[in-house]
Amino acid sequence: MKPTHIEHIGIAVASLDEAIPYYEKVLGLECYAIEEVKDQKVKTAFFKVGQTKIELLESTDPEGPIGKFVEKNGGGMHHIAFAVEDVQAALNDAQAAGCQLIDKTPRGGAEGLRIGFLHPKSTFRVLTELCGTK
Repeated sequence: MKPTHIEHIGIAVASLDEAIPYYEKVLGLECYAIEEVKDQKVKTAFFKVGQTKIELLESTDPEGPIGKFVEKNGGGMHHIAFAVEDVQAALNDAQAAGCQLIDKTPRGGAEGLRIGFLHPKSTFRVLTELCGTK
């Protein structure tokens, strides 16, 4: 596996309505998309900084992963996502290298990407997402 770039940095927030103005008014970024990913129980907002995106994540269900994260941590940095050519191949490579997988096969994510997560227990406590179109 060789990531091509940082696809995005995921930041969990209690409220997109409260968080978006900081990124727009203070940092001068433009929110270019808001999308709900129902199977992940999350609503996302995206900003671009150069080639990298910032993804704000608001839970749509307190029992969902982002809802639990915000309840426990109050929000903040949730994950880093790397773009890869082939998500399944990258997951296979990570597992072969000893990483614990959250997703053994890719699933659908925001912006139509295929995604798969590596467990933070095997990635030095950083939830790692692998993203791609394949």
